[in-house]
Amino acid sequence: MNFKEVKELIELINSSQLAYFEIETDDGHIKMDKSLNRNIVSEEKDKEVVTKELPISQGELNNSISVNVATDGSEIKVEEKDEDLKVIKSPMVGTFYSASSPDSKAFVSEGKEVSKGDVLCIIEAMKLMNEIESDVNGVVKEILVRDGEMVEYGQPLFKVKEI
Repeated sequence: MNFKEVKELIELINSSQLAYFEIETDDGHIKMDKSLNRNIVSEEKDKEVVTKELPISQGELNNSISVNVATDGSEIKVEEKDEDLKVIKSPMVGTFYSASSPDSKAFVSEGKEVSKGDVLCIIEAMKLMNEIESDVNGVVKEILVRDGEMVEYGQPLFKVKEI
């Protein structure tokens, strides 16, 4: 791919609803992830590696595109009214459960006060149940995922107003 084709691909992905995109051609391998700030790395078949930081902005969106890099940090867009909210993100890929069993009461609900260390939900990954705990004292303002829904690594799960 030449520079113009890569630029068009970036613009197309950035304007779409896709959060992640990956393609492999004879010239190389390209990964794009709009949800994470990352460096751009281009790897050619002869193993020549070029690294350059390229932030791309669209309105209030401030994303970076990644090619052949895997990091574990992520940033999310927070609206002005949500600036004082802490976003609790998924530490893994799995299935989100709001309670310990289908007939049990949910761990938290919107408006409920939580303390640091309180269990907020369970994420099932490879038949293991992983309790996700609050890392702040606060009030749950919004639950962003439905029970039984698949979640991705770094996906926002809860918005909590710190107290």
